[in-house]
Amino acid sequence: MLRTLLVATTALTLVAAPTAAQVASRSSDTPVAGQTATRGENQLRPGQTVAGELRRGDETLSSGEYNDRWSFPVRRGQTWEVSLTSTAFDPYLLVRGPGGLSEDNDDDPAARGSRDSRIRFTAPADGEVEIGATSYQPGETGAYRLTLAAVDRGAPEPRGSAVSGRALAVGQTVSGDLAAGDARLDSGEFIDTWTLRGRRGQQLDIRLTSAAFDPYVAISGPGGFSDFNDDDAEAGSRDSRLRVTLPADGEYTIGATSYAPGESGLYRLAVLADAGATAPRPPAEIAAGHPSSGGSLAVGETVTGSLAAGDETLGSGEYVDTWRFTGRRGQRVAVELTSSAFDAYTMLVTPSGEQFDNDDGEDGTDSRQQLVLPEDGEYEVRVTSYRPGETGSYRFSVSAGREPPRQAAVAGGARVFALMVGVSDYGGRANDLPYTDEDARKLAEELRRDGSLNEASVVLTNAEATVASVRDAFRRIASEAGPDDMFLFFFSGHGDQQPTEVSGVEPDGKAETIALFDGDIDDVELARLFDTLDTRLSLLVIDACFSGGFARNVVDRPGVMGVFSSEEDLTSAVADKFQAGGYLSHFVRAGMTGQADGDGDRLVTAGELATYLRRQFRVEVEDVQAETQDGQRNYQNLVIDRGGVQVDDVIVRLPPATAAARGD
Repeated sequence: MLRTLLVATTALTLVAAPTAAQVASRSSDTPVAGQTATRGENQLRPGQTVAGELRRGDETLSSGEYNDRWSFPVRRGQTWEVSLTSTAFDPYLLVRGPGGLSEDNDDDPAARGSRDSRIRFTAPADGEVEIGATSYQPGETGAYRLTLAAVDRGAPEPRGSAVSGRALAVGQTVSGDLAAGDARLDSGEFIDTWTLRGRRGQQLDIRLTSAAFDPYVAISGPGGFSDFNDDDAEAGSRDSRLRVTLPADGEYTIGATSYAPGESGLYRLAVLADAGATAPRPPAEIAAGHPSSGGSLAVGETVTGSLAAGDETLGSGEYVDTWRFTGRRGQRVAVELTSSAFDAYTMLVTPSGEQFDNDDGEDGTDSRQQLVLPEDGEYEVRVTSYRPGETGSYRFSVSAGREPPRQAAVAGGARVFALMVGVSDYGGRANDLPYTDEDARKLAEELRRDGSLNEASVVLTNAEATVASVRDAFRRIASEAGPDDMFLFFFSGHGDQQPTEVSGVEPDGKAETIALFDGDIDDVELARLFDTLDTRLSLLVIDACFSGGFARNVVDRPGVMGVFSSEEDLTSAVADKFQAGGYLSHFVRAGMTGQADGDGDRLVTAGELATYLRRQFRVEVEDVQAETQDGQRNYQNLVIDRGGVQVDDVIVRLPPATAAARGD
């Protein structure tokens, strides 16, 4: 089967279907006939908090709960967060919308011990979303507050940029130009991004004006903060004006873009101090009215403290001291809290607002977290107790962490032994393919440039890639690679399926093959070749039609991980937009040379590589069509089988980052 030439279209973020428990808790969200909602279907606006009340006479669900309905328009790909709080009843949220959107939530899992409800969702289609503000138990009544917040504009990080990350300050006005070559949102709009250092409580008036296009401005920052504006309602113009109060100290990103895709032209962006902005609400998990305690410490420092009456408290009643330290992306730290007076609990919050909680350490009552810091900046650790009202003295430290033994044992240097095969010119045996020979060459070049590739590695392309030469190279490399090394077999080219006996290994009665210059190697033979290896870890990467069928044969022994460009009965496409023979080839090369290093520790693990590849396929390959040998149509789907390879097993150790790469 020939590899098909296709280009991916805009990706679609899918929303998970409700769980069985959610369905059971709300067997129907259809109002009982004859009832009238107190709120009807009132419109919500981004950034708005509204007050409401559940009471007798409201619309009721078939299960007996009163329900107020609110609605707002969405565009495909936009991400939203809806929160429902009440001290009178146990809040419950219902979200229904276009494209099959259906989400329910009882208790916010991020708000420890809270009954309040929160749902974050991504719109799968344009249309109107309906929010049901209701209760967990039938017949509950009382006042509530409902908040709608935009998490983003519905697009991933822009790819490339003419103006990206330039700094500006409060009180400054800058000029820019949206133009071809700028970064684009997935929905097609050009975008320039600017950065701003902000302080908690700072009130800003952000204005974007242009005579050339319809301006649209957005801001995002620490803690998932996000807001945007299309038209300045106060001025009655299509210029964009956004008045916000910053929720935390840190770096904020301001996006200057247009309302419609493809618009371009000159603009002016002003960031002004605004004394009239609405004051921020306190964080949901911290109760107002208590003095703060804690302070700053350095990595390697130990401090003592005490939880006591009068300290700041969490919303669930626990006293809390807040300590801060500065860290760098990729830095390993151990955060430890010990106390003989209470059951220790720590909550580490990253500069961007992600939270990591820990209750028990090794002895069951102390708290210890070991992690790799995901970003540069100031980290906050909330030192608290497991139960409300506990008090007493404690010792708290942030120290340099140690690598897990499995990672520490991975040697640096040229420890990747690779056989990289790419065939574009089939000499008339099959139709030629663009870029597939370059896939193998580029991978070798990148690994060699990083110092990871052992000199015994082999690259075979086109007429060099015969069945005999692949077998011989495999045997030679297998004899040199040892138990401390990583072996990589990479192939980019044609794949096929051939009839074979139906078995547990081949339930469809078809064997998969990779097409070399003069013949084929099937999945059974490739499994035998992998049996000759004695390596720490072996990685099989096949970017070819029907490649997923190799998983059953090869990834059935310890230490072997397989990555395949498509399922076993579907074709794979040429990644013409990346000038690559296949999407997998392009992303494996980027991932193994650093893009997959999610935590910045200069180690690309099996889990990191798998996560990176899945994310890239969701964005770039989701709408790429594929088909079976008999013409059934579907979409190209990545196949990853880690077998016995664990998440933190190291694929490759990267060279130390240079000062320029770190931004020093």
